Amino acid sequence: MLSQMPAPGHTAQTPLRSADDLRRAMRQPRGAPLRLETGGLDRVLRWDAPRALVEVQSGTSWSALAARLAQTAPALERCLAHGLLAGSVGDAVAANVPGPDGRPLVALVEALSLVTADGELRGTSRARDAELFALAVGGHGIFGPAYSVTLRVDALALAAGRARTAQPPQHRPGRAAATRRIVLLLPAAQQDSFIAEAHAIADAWRTPIACLEVMQTLPEQETVLRWAKQPYAAVTLQLALPRPLGACVRGAQVCRALIDCALAHGGSFPIGTTRDASRAQLAHAYPELESVMAEKSRRDPEARLCNPWYQHHRRVLDGAQLEVRWNAPQAASA
Repeated sequence: MLSQMPAPGHTAQTPLRSADDLRRAMRQPRGAPLRLETGGLDRVLRWDAPRALVEVQSGTSWSALAARLAQTAPALERCLAHGLLAGSVGDAVAANVPGPDGRPLVALVEALSLVTADGELRGTSRARDAELFALAVGGHGIFGPAYSVTLRVDALALAAGRARTAQPPQHRPGRAAATRRIVLLLPAAQQDSFIAEAHAIADAWRTPIACLEVMQTLPEQETVLRWAKQPYAAVTLQLALPRPLGACVRGAQVCRALIDCALAHGGSFPIGTTRDASRAQLAHAYPELESVMAEKSRRDPEARLCNPWYQHHRRVLDGAQLEVRWNAPQAASA
């Protein structure tokens, strides 16, 4: 589901089944905030056998697509069983998540159709409106909700066949009321030293790492807001939060400390999943974010496309993010 909230007021939930439904929803007058229920956009629209392309509506689940491609890409179902490519195709493309082989999903996308702020359905690809294609893939929906995605079936089958599963998770015994997840990106040569420092940082804040997973990813150069600027080890940390009131605040603080550590090791973080990053950290890892936001405003001057991802990052860039404070690590470990 993708939220579009043009202005304060009553929220209407609009179930969608077709491109016309999506266009009508986007053309609703301002003052009527909208939540687009894309679960109904779950059909396979076109199968182009000679070119090995399949077009699916954006709400199509990867599991449904794997069932449809069982003969062509049999390894895809095995990838899903290992936790790769969860959710819908449209959401995965909007975040440009790693594909089965660790390469960002843009490598598997032939074309994309989306409804822009003016309510028009626009097709885009590397050959047709390439600028919008590069903005929309990995653009987290701020240039318009996707109606359909055309995937390269042969490339998908090949990626699934050489899937890179995460290394076996490292669990640390202990009890906690909850966990907080953060994903950080490290050059392979810096992986081990970062992990050692990450444990020290988390322990100093009394938020030990309960579970750690590592997956190798590959770079891409096609999208504007790309996270995969070089080969990275994607390190997923589950932080064991303490029980006292204020645990959420401490969790945010230690996440920022871990982001600083990753940046110091020449790493980064996925902008789609790391909401604790400060303005300075965003500027360091994603210097292009300001220009992306400016281009979004140029294409959508009335701010009709205003989903939670956009709202959060707009607040951070505008300096409206609340300062997060807790005891210093030395005091916390006393």
